[in-house]
Amino acid sequence: IQGTAADIIKLSMLAVEKRLLKGDSRAEMLLQVHDELFFEVPEAEADTLGELVCEEMEQVVSLAVPLVTDLKKGPNWSEMA
Repeated sequence: IQGTAADIIKLSMLAVEKRLLKGDSRAEMLLQVHDELFFEVPEAEADTLGELVCEEMEQVVSLAVPLVTDLKKGPNWSEMA
């Protein structure tokens, strides 16, 4: 199962990056830790990016159970809410 989770996050990263490159967003994917992705994004784009990331991560594979994402944002890693 752990290997499958790693494959899913890698597929998610590729899907998100593809969407970012298509648009005119200034967001950048900075870091992946286990099943989390971290981005640096202008405040004005934060909500739009959040929707994009959740959509891609939840739909990247089709499973018998739904994939559900949790979104947090903040000025730095320790202050995300």
